[in-house]
Formats: sequence, structure tokens, C-alpha cells
Amino acid sequence: MTLLDIFPSLRATTVPRLDPAVWPADTHYDPDGRITLGAVALTDLADQFGTPVHVVDEAEVRERCRAYRKYFPDAEIVYAGTALMVGAVARWVAEEGLSVQVGSAGELSVALAAGIDPRRIVLHGNGKTFDELQTAVACGVGRIVVGSLTEITLLAALATTPQRVLLRVAPGIEVPGGPQFGFPLGGGSFETAVARIATRPNLQLIGLHCHLGAQIHNPDHYGEAIRRMIGEMAWIDNEYGLLLTHLDIGGGHAVAYRSGDAELNLPELADILDDALDAGCARHRFPRPALTMAPGRAIVARAGVTLYRVLAVTETTDGGTQVIVDGDGGGNGSAIVVNRHPTGAQLTASIAGSHSESGQLIATGVRLPADLRPGEVLAVPCTGAYHHGPASTYSTVGRPPMVAVADGRATQLLRRETTADLLMREFAE
Repeated sequence: MTLLDIFPSLRATTVPRLDPAVWPADTHYDPDGRITLGAVALTDLADQFGTPVHVVDEAEVRERCRAYRKYFPDAEIVYAGTALMVGAVARWVAEEGLSVQVGSAGELSVALAAGIDPRRIVLHGNGKTFDELQTAVACGVGRIVVGSLTEITLLAALATTPQRVLLRVAPGIEVPGGPQFGFPLGGGSFETAVARIATRPNLQLIGLHCHLGAQIHNPDHYGEAIRRMIGEMAWIDNEYGLLLTHLDIGGGHAVAYRSGDAELNLPELADILDDALDAGCARHRFPRPALTMAPGRAIVARAGVTLYRVLAVTETTDGGTQVIVDGDGGGNGSAIVVNRHPTGAQLTASIAGSHSESGQLIATGVRLPADLRPGEVLAVPCTGAYHHGPASTYSTVGRPPMVAVADGRATQLLRRETTADLLMREFAE
């Protein structure tokens, strides 16, 4: 029996609230003060699978898929698998009615091994090799996004039957998140690309595609992209008699990594996209195309939690506190101790990995118990996207395992990479 059993009134005053903007919806404290996810105590996962370990909440992934299906019932939702491509996640999103976008031959192999219908797969990427295009054509993927004249030439040489393609364009909209790739709308290379595809009987141009950037929280950018792209679709119809039926606006939907961060509002986005389609089609007298969007981060980011075990609590040169943990990772999150709920004094600390170099921190400005001890378990939320994929074997340390939780069960999706795995790449003398 715990204190909360004896004094239930303490629950409302002592148990801190977990922000639903960064934690999965079903994350909460159990009667023993431990954080649970999918009805599984995170400390139990740390004990069973070791640390660090990536944890993915299946229910959260499925709920995010359903939210997109709810707010965009007439659009095709394509999961951008580069955010997190493992077989189980590919199956979950497909079961929820989403298609799958892959960015390499490796991601394509994972999707196919997971049983995804090739016709529901989109091959995407800034630059695709001959082998990747050849594999995609041989597998019969539903669509290939081409973003260079070279890709058009290669694909035309490979396709034996009409291959459906989307032309990747750069709408020229200034948004955060890095450069835009593709043919600049209205430019000479764009017109050349359209002409080359139009003259190839084994290439079927069905629409335009764009990807504006990452972590975009202003939905107006997508509305403007739609209006500009419909104008070019109308030009293609007038110039070549090609009526394009698909308009893919990509992803880049912002999620919150810390409490208070801006994120993309889906109902607001739905209204803006609908208005932009109406306005663009009316202005150019163009039939309304089928809309596609490809969220990745927004599907899986909040579903992921990474667990670390505290190795040491040290003082920094400026008098602050640094917590050293037994792994490494991205540096844009918060953290919380999961084996107990803090009720006493707190301190502000930074969290560094065991192999971090100067300036490479997992989290900064984190509020943690002042009596934090080595051996306790910390969880960094919102690590479902671009956390496992970019993980490296820096310092010759294998990558962590991945575990899915659902309905009180834990299922290992990926095992821990061992030193023996890394040594297998060595050539013996």
C-alpha cells in the first residue's frame, strides 16, 4: 500500500501534470508514482531491455493517423516514413488507411517486408540512384516523385510499362526549415522537365509535388503553395493537353518538443487548404485535383519516448548542474524522472550523453529533483521522429533497441546493436 492509497487527496496536489502536447495521451502516473505508457511502467521497460531504449506508443501513432483522416476526409494521407521507418509502424499506419512514402531503397525494403501494397507506396527523395529507381520500378511502386532531369532520363530508360510520376517543384515560398528542392515553378528547367515527361510514353505525369520545409506551424504557407501549383497545372493542361489530377503538398507539419512550442493546427489547416483549392481552381478554371499530404514527424514524434539511466550528477564551470546519462541523442527535448514523481525541491540542469562532445547536449534547462541520484531513470519525450534514424555508432557504441507498448504489453521491434554487430564490418587480416 502506498501513501496515495492511504491519502487519495494527495493525487491532485502532488502528482505533476504531464503536458499532452509533448507526451502521448495515455501517459500517466501509477499509484506507485511511476510514469506509465500504454499501461506499462517505463521503469520496467528500462529494467527489462536496458538503457538507453526507444519506446513507441502504438495507440498514439494510430490516434494521430485517425486525426488526419478526420480533418482531411477527402485527402490522401501518406506517412513520410523517413521520420521513423520500422516494419511495425508501417503496418500500423497502413491499417489506419494511410499510404507510405519512402526515401530510399532501404526504406522501400522495410515497407515491402511489412506487407505494404506497392501500389500504396510513394518513392521520394532529393536524389535517387539508378539502383533505387530500378528497384522501385521492379516492385511496382504506385508513384515516383522526380526532382531532376537526370531522374527523368533514368526512369524513362527503366520503365517497361507506364510509370506514374509526380514532378517535384519548389514554389518559392519563404518558410523556415531549410532550402526547397525541385524545379522552380515557372522556370526554364520546370518547362523542360514537363516537356521531357510529356514525350515519354512510359512515363505518366499525374501531378505536382512540393515539400516546403520542416516544423511549419503557419498553415497559410500551404494555402499559397496550392494556389501557385494549380496555376502551373493549368498551364500544363493548356500547353500539352495533360490534365494533372494529383496535388501533393508534402509534410513539414510542426510539432511541439517543449511545453509552449507552436505546432500546426489541423482544423485550421483543413479550412485553409479547402479555401485555397476553391480559389485556385476558380481562378484558373481548373478541375479540383485530388489532394495528398505526407506528415511524418506529426504522426510519430509524440509517440516516442527515450529512456536513459543517470550515471552521474556533476557541477558545471558556471555553477550549474549537468546530468550524465548512459546514451546520446538529439538536443531539442525536455526530460523527467520516471521512477518517482518529484515532490520536493528541484533544480535546473542540462543533460549530456555519455559520449557527448562539447556543446552536444540531449536537453537543456530541464527541471529535475534536487536529490536526483545515479541509477534513476529519465525519459525524454517526443523522440519518435528523426531520433532512431539519425542515430549513429559514434564511439563504436551500438544503437539502442526499440520497444512498442500497447494495452499493458511490451513488444521488442528492434534489438540492441552489439559490438559484435559492428565488428562484423571489419575485414580480418
